Amino acid sequence: MQNVGLRQMEFVFADNTGRPVRERVKASGKPEAMVWLRRIADSKETKHPTAGAVSERGLLERVASWPVLAGALLKVAANKGAAGVDGKSVQEVVKSARQLLGKLSRELLRGEYRPGEIRRVWIPKPDGGQRGLGIPNVIDRWIQEAVRQVLEPIFEPLFHESSHGFRPKRGAPTAIAEAKRHIEAGYNMAVDIDISKFFDHVNHQRLLSRMSGQVKDSRILKLTSRMLKAKVVMPDGTKVGVEEGTPQGGPLSPLLSNIVLDELDKELARRGLRFVRYADDCNIFVRSRRAGERVMESVRRFIERRLRLRINEKKSSVDHPGRIHFLGFSLRKMGDGTVQTFLSVRSHERMMERIRGLTPRTLGTSLEDCIKEANQYLTGWEGYFDQCSQLAASRWQKYDAHVRRRLRTIIVRQRKRSRFLFRHLKTRGVSQRTASMTAFSRKGIWAKGNMRGMHQAYPNAWFAERLVSIWEMWKDRNLGPPVSTEPTGQLLLSFMG
Repeated sequence: MQNVGLRQMEFVFADNTGRPVRERVKASGKPEAMVWLRRIADSKETKHPTAGAVSERGLLERVASWPVLAGALLKVAANKGAAGVDGKSVQEVVKSARQLLGKLSRELLRGEYRPGEIRRVWIPKPDGGQRGLGIPNVIDRWIQEAVRQVLEPIFEPLFHESSHGFRPKRGAPTAIAEAKRHIEAGYNMAVDIDISKFFDHVNHQRLLSRMSGQVKDSRILKLTSRMLKAKVVMPDGTKVGVEEGTPQGGPLSPLLSNIVLDELDKELARRGLRFVRYADDCNIFVRSRRAGERVMESVRRFIERRLRLRINEKKSSVDHPGRIHFLGFSLRKMGDGTVQTFLSVRSHERMMERIRGLTPRTLGTSLEDCIKEANQYLTGWEGYFDQCSQLAASRWQKYDAHVRRRLRTIIVRQRKRSRFLFRHLKTRGVSQRTASMTAFSRKGIWAKGNMRGMHQAYPNAWFAERLVSIWEMWKDRNLGPPVSTEPTGQLLLSFMG
């Protein structure tokens, strides 16, 4: 019966061009499986349930429907990601989509689907600790994404306006913009709350209870519970049972975290507090330090007693917004009453550390590969911190200069001996005297990288053709191209008239 449905669906896909399906797929330049999934995902317009209009049953049927499953796998494929415990890559699962889609749909509807184990990976944190990342199998990420696509339209309208993390059309820019509005309104003290290991300590019973208020299909709740309780395989092969927490690394985890913390949002709103929350980072804005300390204590009690979570005391504080690290930024109120967005101290330190990592003195690859890797990081970094004000972004010229100096130092190091550096500088058009003063200087490599000979051999113009400049990118994005000061012919005619 499933094969009949597959043939019928492929018949619907046929167009009037007269060309075979495989021929049209080959002409598109995309993998056949991806084109097939896209056609299924677009084959039927699906209507999402909304808050207040959720049927007692039927949600699981939506999750198990072919269009939803096909769209979910396309999303997982776009996000790429590593393989789970079973070792199957995203590409392997996509290639097997024709066989897997119908099978998974039947297993979901019969209640036979069981999530696989989760692979634990430890990634270093900037503060020196480690963050545990749970990587489900690709098939499990596929099912999680399908569940997310069905549940998100139900819960999204219920979330508070001051929640910005992991939500459509929201993110760090909208969170920073709202925080600036609170500060401009005179709320010049921030209560910075960071929940300790939030994703590891989510209470399953409370989460499912919150979900059941809107999700009446008990099969979805059972499926979610199975996903939450999937065993974790540690790096040494040990399998650990899970009694609390959500697997940080799966597509469903961000939505579940917002469902949990929506209770905190509603409580803060009930108290009439101004706040901005992004995932487990929350800033509450008050008018005085005394009020901030009072709010900190009462919110701590609510989080610990009601949500059964803990506050990270080291990262939580009551202070001026300009001294607080919120999503990598600090907000400073200027003399004219405006609020400017700067990098936080922590972001500056991370940037300097990252530059050192990208441009090590002892380079194991070519200079071209080093510059390519630096370009990728700097482009992404500027894209995130693009919302910094011009005053803050203008200071990024120091980062650009620092990267160039470190690259010049790498060039000095690669020449190994002074006489080799001297010859190299000569080939770069540096005069014999300047090349000699640079190459045979008794100063160290770091100092040589900043001497006149290196600047003449590798001027800023040389780097401008190869290395991105975060300051120039910011100007292009926010200020546009420079306006020419030379008068045009039309202006000259008007002056003459």
